[in-house]
Amino acid sequence: MRIFACPDCGGPLHFDNLSCICGASVVYDPHRARFQRSSPHCANRDPIGCSWQAENDGPLCLSCAMTEVIPDTFHGENRELWAEAEAAKRWVLANLARWGWFIGGDSGPKPVFHMLAEQGRGGTASVIMGHDDGLVTINVMEADPAQRAQRRQALGEKLRTMIGHFRHELGHFFFFKRFAPQQGFTDSFRALFGDERGDYDKALETHYSKGPPAGWDERHVTEYASSHPHEDWAESFAHVLHLTDIIDSFAAAGLSSPSLSGAGYDAYRETDPERLIFTGVELGIALNHVNRSMGLGDIYPFVVTPPIREKLGFVHTWLQKPI
Repeated sequence: MRIFACPDCGGPLHFDNLSCICGASVVYDPHRARFQRSSPHCANRDPIGCSWQAENDGPLCLSCAMTEVIPDTFHGENRELWAEAEAAKRWVLANLARWGWFIGGDSGPKPVFHMLAEQGRGGTASVIMGHDDGLVTINVMEADPAQRAQRRQALGEKLRTMIGHFRHELGHFFFFKRFAPQQGFTDSFRALFGDERGDYDKALETHYSKGPPAGWDERHVTEYASSHPHEDWAESFAHVLHLTDIIDSFAAAGLSSPSLSGAGYDAYRETDPERLIFTGVELGIALNHVNRSMGLGDIYPFVVTPPIREKLGFVHTWLQKPI
């Protein structure tokens, strides 16, 4: 993510800032990828701290307008959890906007989100995250760090974040609603990921009962990716966004690396998928080393083999131009 400039004083602004240290109240314009001073703000600015400007045709911003259902905000910490979930969604949508998705001339389908809570005034409900025909369901309980850590450990995952959830589920959205209808995509996909027409429910049942197949890590970036081609795609999609954002944030912070071509390098304009993946993984390893100096976990605890690189490259190629 970029570090932005205040429209009044030119000082640094971070993505979720609502104001500058100079006192200026600011809003983020996702279409121009910059903060502005006078634009009308999203109606969710006060309820959940949304930092984006309202769209021309309504009181909500581009991101909040995609949310069709919100959790019961009068129960417990649901409002705070919803706010955290929406902040993660805005981050991921801003990433995708750097390639042109969902802004400007992109007239294709947009996702719809249901932000649901497990606890409400009506009692307890089961909330399963997923994608179905353009609808992305998110369990806002996962915005609670303790709950998320508990589930990460229970499922044996190396990484589990709200940003990661949005990237994964949007991967499913892009497969079904934006890429699969395009000529040539499905055949190329099956050559790399396998035939997605196999029984999905049975594949997941086998995965959770028996675990991943032997040697899964040679061809799949995570254990879950080995469960079914759809999940392999969604995990690969998420990892392309992870790696691109690692590079972009690294460069925005003014850090340097022999892998980068100098000041002003824009990961979202990189057309060589191999270079992008190599650089992202190299920076991830370096940042892992920094994290360990503070006794923290790795930020990118994954091994990217040549077959995995090929899959990530395929995702990156399709992401570069909205269709």
